[in-house]
Amino acid sequence: MSYDLFYWPTIQGRGEFVRLSLEEAGAAYRDLARESGKGAGVAALLQLLKDRKLERPPFAPPILRAGRLLIGQTANILQYLGSRHGLAPKQAAGQWWVQSLQLTIADFVDEVHDTHHPIAAGLYYEQQKQEAQRRSADFLKNRVPKFLGYFEHVLANNRRGERYLAGAKLTYADLSMFQIMAGLHYAFPRAMVKAGSKYRRLELLQARVQERPRIAAYLESARRIAFNRDGIFRHYPELDTQ
Repeated sequence: MSYDLFYWPTIQGRGEFVRLSLEEAGAAYRDLARESGKGAGVAALLQLLKDRKLERPPFAPPILRAGRLLIGQTANILQYLGSRHGLAPKQAAGQWWVQSLQLTIADFVDEVHDTHHPIAAGLYYEQQKQEAQRRSADFLKNRVPKFLGYFEHVLANNRRGERYLAGAKLTYADLSMFQIMAGLHYAFPRAMVKAGSKYRRLELLQARVQERPRIAAYLESARRIAFNRDGIFRHYPELDTQ
């Protein structure tokens, strides 16, 4: 099956978690907002969001079209792709475990976003810069250790030889954790270096995922949008204070 991904064309955002799973799966897909022509571009995304004829309308991107299915919400999309492309365990208990990990990652993503937009998403960063500095200081001191400490513990709890979050085999949660680690290194390089070996297992997981052939090829391709100051992970030196 070929998929259509609806997301914004110039940022990684939440759509990147979906792209990573599509790329690792070797799935055929169109990143429609980054294409031009009829049925593509940002216009296609906006038209979908405004379509009042849809019985089950999506709330916001990312949205995946798979045949007649329209699937919204990042974790929902990843659960669907995971079950279809071997990026999730076969047993029900393992599937729910991976989805639990992904939902925890989603909570963390929200907190990353709020480091630079702590008051309102509709305001510019410069309009809430002072509050962002306070929020980022607390994020680096308290929230990063809470979340990364949890995922480090998950990896430490695995049996010997199991190198991924849910065991011996890579899942969509590992791909998402790669994006989290890459994003944190971009947004808060000083703080992540200072953390040193505190998150050694997560650093190794990031490297392990990055070296997978399809992911490595994707990261070197034009399909991978670079980190920038319009996405979830933004580097402002004044916020990287730890």
